[in-house]
Amino acid sequence: MDTETTPASSATELLRRSLARGRLGHAYLFSGDDLDSLEESAALLAQTLLCQSPLETGPEGQSLVPCGQCSQCRRVAHRTHPDVTWVHPESKMRQILANQTREVTRILGLRPAEAPRKIAVICGADRFNPGAANAFLKTLEEPPAGSIILLLSTDPGRVLETILSRCLRLSFGTAGLRLSPEVRDWLAGFAAAAKDSGKGSGLLARYRLLDQLLQSLVAARARIETSLSEDSPLNRYADASAEQKEHWERELNAAIESEYRRHRSEYLGGLHIWLRDLWLTRLGSPGELFLPDLQETTAAIANRLTPADSQRNIEAWESTMRLLHTNVQEALALEVGLLKLRL
Repeated sequence: MDTETTPASSATELLRRSLARGRLGHAYLFSGDDLDSLEESAALLAQTLLCQSPLETGPEGQSLVPCGQCSQCRRVAHRTHPDVTWVHPESKMRQILANQTREVTRILGLRPAEAPRKIAVICGADRFNPGAANAFLKTLEEPPAGSIILLLSTDPGRVLETILSRCLRLSFGTAGLRLSPEVRDWLAGFAAAAKDSGKGSGLLARYRLLDQLLQSLVAARARIETSLSEDSPLNRYADASAEQKEHWERELNAAIESEYRRHRSEYLGGLHIWLRDLWLTRLGSPGELFLPDLQETTAAIANRLTPADSQRNIEAWESTMRLLHTNVQEALALEVGLLKLRL
């Protein structure tokens, strides 16, 4: 299936036009900054498709604006509609497992209980473990007749390309930037260190920035390993078989890696946003900054850059972020990426 990426402001309108033309796709990837908001967007589409008393209809009587009050709309809102299946990552392992995707496939293959179609909402499409992703590919390739599959992700860069290629992509990015206090504190420290390092190619200053980033990532991984290991069944079932323990260990390692990559993406994405702020400041548009609390430090660095420098910084860091989704050695990719930045 072709992919279609839209800006946040037009995503809802595109869906509305597709409904009016009767050309709704079979599988969508909704991306945005907040999973709760994406779930609400998915629920709104499900209500629109199933509403019994729409407030607005299309040329063939199809629902375009749901009433929000009928039995169908209320049950979708309360996540109790029998023809709308919601899938979330299981337990603190924070992964969608193969047995979950197989169950979704089974449910989608059944006749609808009362609605004209069946809908599946996958909350956290970037949390598929490899087995779950592979099990779900055939369903995405050949969805059961009349079914709609909605995949939601706050980190679409981690969604497998084989899944992305089978979905229409819509961005529901929100106006406000959501970064954890931990990442904001790290960005403030990174920006201050970059300001003090001065412009130029001083390798010592640049490697200090790299060391600061790597230390933050190492600390994040350690916290994740501790948290997920405590919740692992390996700690609760000492008398389990060796085969079962090996299975749990593989699941634990995969969950740790998945959660670590999510945290890493927040750090790297935060730095990408700050580099954008540098560029905007250099162009004379400080009123549009995502991180206004860093404005003074950002301006000091921007004043020693050219517009071309600040734009190349963004391009170089985007290249680094893409590279880190491959099997490249993490420390080496970050080293090369930071050495390319002009700060």
